[in-house]
Amino acid sequence: MRIFFFLYLLVLPSILFSQVKKTNELDYNSKYNSSDSIKKPKKKVASIDLYRVITLERDTTYIDTSQTIKKFYSFNYLRKDTFGLLAFPNEGQTYNTLQYSLTDFSPFPEFGFKAKHFDFLEANQIRYSSVATPVTELYSKTVMQQGQSVDAFITVNTSPRLNFSIAYKGLHSLGKYINQLSSTGNFRLTTSYSTKNSRYIANTHFTSQDISNGENGGITTVQDFESGSSQFANRQSLEVYMTDAKSYLKGNRLFVDHLFRVNSVKGSNNLYVAHQFNYENKEFVYTQPTVSSSVGGLIVNRFGDSYKTSGIYDQTQYNRMYNKLGIVYENTTLGKFQFFADDFINNYYYHQILILDTNTIPAKLNLRINNVGGQYEYQKNKWTGKFVYSRSLTNQSLSNLEAKMEYRLDEETQLSFRYQNINKLPNNNYDLYQSSYVSYNWSNNFKNEKINSISANATTPWFAASLQFSALNDHLYFADVSSVNDIALDQQIVAPKQYGSTINYLSVKVNKEFKLGKFALDNTVLYQKTTQQDLILNVPEILTRNTFYYSDHLFHKALYFQTGFSFNYFTNYFANNYNPVIGEFFVQNKKQIGNYPNLDFFFNGKIQRTRIYLIAEHFNSSFSGNNFYAAPNNPYRDFTIRFGLVWNFFE
Repeated sequence: MRIFFFLYLLVLPSILFSQVKKTNELDYNSKYNSSDSIKKPKKKVASIDLYRVITLERDTTYIDTSQTIKKFYSFNYLRKDTFGLLAFPNEGQTYNTLQYSLTDFSPFPEFGFKAKHFDFLEANQIRYSSVATPVTELYSKTVMQQGQSVDAFITVNTSPRLNFSIAYKGLHSLGKYINQLSSTGNFRLTTSYSTKNSRYIANTHFTSQDISNGENGGITTVQDFESGSSQFANRQSLEVYMTDAKSYLKGNRLFVDHLFRVNSVKGSNNLYVAHQFNYENKEFVYTQPTVSSSVGGLIVNRFGDSYKTSGIYDQTQYNRMYNKLGIVYENTTLGKFQFFADDFINNYYYHQILILDTNTIPAKLNLRINNVGGQYEYQKNKWTGKFVYSRSLTNQSLSNLEAKMEYRLDEETQLSFRYQNINKLPNNNYDLYQSSYVSYNWSNNFKNEKINSISANATTPWFAASLQFSALNDHLYFADVSSVNDIALDQQIVAPKQYGSTINYLSVKVNKEFKLGKFALDNTVLYQKTTQQDLILNVPEILTRNTFYYSDHLFHKALYFQTGFSFNYFTNYFANNYNPVIGEFFVQNKKQIGNYPNLDFFFNGKIQRTRIYLIAEHFNSSFSGNNFYAAPNNPYRDFTIRFGLVWNFFE
């Protein structure tokens, strides 16, 4: 990590000096103008549609260097709009999920440890490129204390049909609380290739990712934090449960998605052979050299009794291999028909069998699942549709029915609908877990989760809105199962549970921006409602973000800027708590968080292709009371001034 930062700082000055000499601009809102008195031959400037970003589903967008309020929302560690996510105190830690409709579902069992995966890029999140000239993007942002967050991306086409990209995102942040160091790295390498007549098309990528966090278990005494006493203004003065515990998630993935057209010349009828390959390995490690904690002068074993008196090292390993083979028939009038079969192999394992007094905990879970299915895609005029159905042939009962439709009236008006009926196998860590902590060992055989979900989205020149309704049956979750005696000893015992009744979830989100001259007010409001017999799926009823800002130009329009205030708020609710031993959030009903305003001041500037950001985050924390939390034992972030930039280069 230190080597990467050294190289970044070494290269940056030369980039800055070379940037001054650039006179041409690539931007949605800019044109090339020459002010030289001596006429020179005009250089050929590539149009923006020659700088493409392509998803796994082959949806195409273009590299955008404009400065908008949406770009401000995505200027963060995850590089996306985090509305509906509540960040933990230090950059690079986990996020509490306020908006449940952000959750995606796959019928296949996953590794688990979901609280550690917010910055772990999955295969469908990798983007491929096709560019007329080499493109570089540099992202940099200061962190809470002692460190930096950077993301460097380079892509180049060696020919019109062959593209390479390489990227690395690195983070180092000490944080303001005891034992909160975050250190992460995400390396991505992609290749895209097509033959001259596009008979063969391939997208491949390799990723190597690691996420390391100090795990302090939260503050021990919330009264100290909420008192607002100057004694605890230095957050290092607040007592935490663990001072040397750490968690570590790492993984590597090799992915190939390619397509071959059987007929040599593309016509109105085409036949393709499609293949997708995904091999991935992951590892989650929880370490805690000192088992006992000192809380108010008393010795506490936060996670209960342990088989070890010191040096806890819990390691969970996982690998999966996925192959999907399909035959695609394409008719320019009727659309695309695909029939496919896939093979999914899942290995989840430890290095020993545990024989306990009451039961035996096996060392591994091995699964092999074979599915068959069909897919139909239709695109005609303003309508686009996709319908997928798959079902298992092996003993495991899983299925997925998904239908999507989109109507695009014009560039500014789109309507989309989605329905999903999924029969999902449990994630591996629900069925099996081993730990040095006595209560954190289990072997289960849970039922499949059944999820029915329907959603609709509308984007218009006047507003954007989305609606989702989901019915969840046999919902899996982690629960606080601490007994009265455990609570008296300040212990936190968590175990997986399955809910036998139906949970209904409804969400409605609306976004509307009002503009008056150079002033604007951007509003996003989310309403959520759950119907359930017990408090299992807990979400805030109202979540809102309101941003008031002013936009203008300075220095003969050399600088475009936006400045203003952003207000975030959600109603109080029983937020899920975080457990570092299993790297998961769990349901609790003892403490509510929320009902607190969060105010940010920002100044965003743009000079040519450079976007600059100055943000005073949560500046009201010093006068609004210390009742801001990301989870019941983890405060939200204090007032912090942060600076950063995003810089694009087109050679």
